[in-house]
Parts: sequence; C-alpha cells; structure tokens
Amino acid sequence: MEKLKFIHLTDTHMNAPHAQNHFSKLKLADKVSRVFAHIHANAISPAFVVITGDLSHEGDVQDYEYIRTIVDEGSARLGVPVYVVLGNHDHRAPFREGFLQEEPSEQPYYYSHTIQGVRLIGLNSQIKGHHHGEIDAEQLAWLEETLRTPAENGTIVALHHPLLTINGMPSEHLLANREQLGTVLEGTDVIGVVAGHVHTNNVGTYKGICSVAATGTAFAGEAAEDNQFKMVDFCGYNVISVFEEGITVQSIVLPGMQEEFFRFSMEAAAAHNE
Repeated sequence: MEKLKFIHLTDTHMNAPHAQNHFSKLKLADKVSRVFAHIHANAISPAFVVITGDLSHEGDVQDYEYIRTIVDEGSARLGVPVYVVLGNHDHRAPFREGFLQEEPSEQPYYYSHTIQGVRLIGLNSQIKGHHHGEIDAEQLAWLEETLRTPAENGTIVALHHPLLTINGMPSEHLLANREQLGTVLEGTDVIGVVAGHVHTNNVGTYKGICSVAATGTAFAGEAAEDNQFKMVDFCGYNVISVFEEGITVQSIVLPGMQEEFFRFSMEAAAAHNE
C-alpha cells in the first residue's frame, strides 16, 4: 500500500526576468511553472515537492526573490510545501537574503522535516567556487545524530551532488566524500537519496539504498563527440512513491523541441569551477 508520493525537481537554473546572461533568454522559470501546472492538471496529489539544487544560475538577491515567488505560486497551486537544497551554481548569502528573507550568511543550509511520517533531510553539498560537492563535518555529525531516531515511514535524503557513479561524468565533478556520507546512511531508515547536478536521469543503488540522479527542468545533458557535453532543450520531473517495501521512481517528460542550446568540453567545465 502506498504511503505517500512526492515530486522531485532539480537544476532549474532560474533567474529574475531582468537578468542578463546566456541562460536568461531561455525563460527557465517558465519551465518550472509549466511543471507545477502539469502536476496539478494530472492530479498527482503529492505530499510535498523537493528541488535538489541549482535553483539559479549564479543567482543574486533579486534572482532568489523572484525564484521564491515561482516556488510559492507552485506551492499554492498544489497545496503542499516545496523544499529546496543548494547546488554548485547557487550562492548561500544571496539565497538566505532573497529566498529565506534572512540575514545573509555563508552557513550551510540543511534541515529535517517530517511529512506524513516520511522524514525529508536536505543537505548542502555545495563548495563555493567548485563544481564538485562535499558534505562537511558539521553536517555529517548532525546527520548521524538525526538518523539515530528512525522516522515512522522512513527517510529521504536530498542533496545536489549524486552518490551514484554516472557514466560519462568524471568523478571529480561529483561528491568528493560519498564514501563518508554512505557510511553514515548505511543501516539506517534511509529509503532513498535524490539528487541532480548531472542533467541526466539515473536510478541505482549505493550502499544498498535507492539513489536517484535526475535530469533538470532547465535542460538535459548529452555526451557528444570529441569529449564534448551538450545541453539540449528538455523539461522533466520525477514522481517518487513510498511503499512499505521501499520506493518507486517514475520519470515524467514534458513535450519539448530537443534542440541543442550549447556545448562545452568536460575539461573546460572543470577549469571554470576550479
């Protein structure tokens, strides 16, 4: 018997309408609004929504204020809470000021919320100025202590950088200390880990736990010739259902043109973020 379902979005790369960058002309916030409308039209009725990072593309305070309006509109339309985590393109201080309406701070953003017996833990895997991720010692200690008490219907962990090994994605672009994090998660009530970052749909297991690395609402990534990586027009989300025996993941793809937006070499991407 299904206990609940929730929606997993990722890599929205939104900016305020006035922003001037190579992503702003793509109107990526409109794609997020389309996703919320699609969820509502199809009567999916999730218990919550979680967005696993890269909310913005190099966002400032105004971007995060605008992103908050998009998220709040989606939350109101579905009648459920929307939770977020930060990705490598996000910035902590502007996020806290613009999205959370708090004093700006570089402190990591992480939390635990329980919805209908399912505990959602959001972690901050972002390292300022770098493409790869890491869960710092403070979060690992907090996570280990939090997981000592099981949740009624299990725990979902959300972060930006996936635990999975991703075909075609160099390890230095992923989570640097996944072994440490996996050790903390192993043997607990964690039933699933949801992430983004890689802009392709991947589902597998790590330490025996179902792990998801999803494509984005903004665009999908595809390997191209000569060690190139291209971004193409794409918009999708996951419906994740929680059952007594574990979880299932259904990937939903919205209609799109699949045209190429741009491409780059993996070496150039690494150099840009080091």
